[in-house]
Amino acid sequence: MEKQMLRATLSKLEQLGELEVCNVEVDPKYELGAVLRYFENEKPILFNRVKGYDMPVVGGLYGNRELYYMMTDTTPEERIFKYMNAIANPQPAKLVSNGPIKENIITRNIDIQRMLPVPTSHEKDASSFITAGMLIVREPETGYTHMAVRRFQVHKGNIINALISGHSPALREQFAEFEKMNKPLECAVVLGYDATFLLASQIGSRKYGLNKYEVDSALRGEPLELVKCHSVDLEVPAYAEMVLEGVLVPNRREVEGPFGELMNYYGDVAPNPVMEVRTIMHRNNPIFQHAFPCREEHLANGLIREAELYAALKNMVDVKDVNITVGGGCRLHAIISISKKKEGDGKSAILGALGAFYDIKHVVIVDEDVDIYNVKSVEHALASRVQASQDVVIVPGALGSGLEASHVARGVTDKMGIDATKPLGEKAHFYEMAVIPGFEGKIDIQKYFPGMKK
Repeated sequence: MEKQMLRATLSKLEQLGELEVCNVEVDPKYELGAVLRYFENEKPILFNRVKGYDMPVVGGLYGNRELYYMMTDTTPEERIFKYMNAIANPQPAKLVSNGPIKENIITRNIDIQRMLPVPTSHEKDASSFITAGMLIVREPETGYTHMAVRRFQVHKGNIINALISGHSPALREQFAEFEKMNKPLECAVVLGYDATFLLASQIGSRKYGLNKYEVDSALRGEPLELVKCHSVDLEVPAYAEMVLEGVLVPNRREVEGPFGELMNYYGDVAPNPVMEVRTIMHRNNPIFQHAFPCREEHLANGLIREAELYAALKNMVDVKDVNITVGGGCRLHAIISISKKKEGDGKSAILGALGAFYDIKHVVIVDEDVDIYNVKSVEHALASRVQASQDVVIVPGALGSGLEASHVARGVTDKMGIDATKPLGEKAHFYEMAVIPGFEGKIDIQKYFPGMKK
């Protein structure tokens, strides 16, 4: 049995009873995405019959927080420390001579639209988009591997766009240097990876200066197995489903977008670099990996940010847990649980959180008795522990996320922090919660209603 990449993931999902299989024919234009969105991109689905293609498509793999913990062999309580430890203690990957990814190598007559069932998701999307593609390049100074999920707009033949936004300054600068020399930048796009590989990709290259393949090895608890590409000087996972090899063409741009992006808004339309696909490697009977926008890589990004935000705050306050929420696009909203020791801890946590990431727009600080993953629990704290004139901090005209519509419209973002913690001292008794002794959080409802789901 395989232990790495997509097929290992599908086996594990089947064992857990979490993989849905659709044997009804679906159209890759709109219909396939509509099915994934019905389940809010939280249900892994394998589509065996995709109209116009013999290749199956899998989507919704990594959009469920609880499943993500299972896929990375951790728990809600342990995940922050596991992720921080992998960043602090990367481990070597393993280069092997061959792997399933090299079972088929195509170098001629490459036509992406004809060969691959790339879905179109939204009405105004400019084309079909590869949304789960992991772009691989090598950093020339360190030799380290840079990898990040990018979207790729499909054009005719072997040409696709590669979105290199301002959120990727290191890659942008690297490509700019190659363009000055009029040199193509070798790259590869990996499809068919697992949750660990996705998580490692979300670590900031510039922030840590790490080889992400080595972080992946630390996360998975064994070396990530790699093989050399066929036509470019890069290494890719030996057990991936598919790799598109080629170059980013210097000084050539194609208009990219519109595309339904974060929070379901269409992103900017702009000229972006072009990738010329020169080789496709794929396994026998490959499965095409799709991520309906925009959840899967954003959840992984949010999980890494939670660990980073925890680390940023732990020397300021006694932080207990951090939730970068799905409703806030896994970027814009943070709910932070602290054990309040001093008056002012809530405000300190607000300032620390807003200063840690420019993407964070709204932050709520709560006591550790609040379940930060339960909307009702957080709203209860907002309703009963907050006085706006005392507990709300507003920072006007700050730098925000380029993926957030109101920031794009204005050019700046107002930021807000809410201190929803209880006061200390003599006033604390006003906030004593009523409890049912012996039954809080541990009633066995099946005792009273046999067969009822918990």
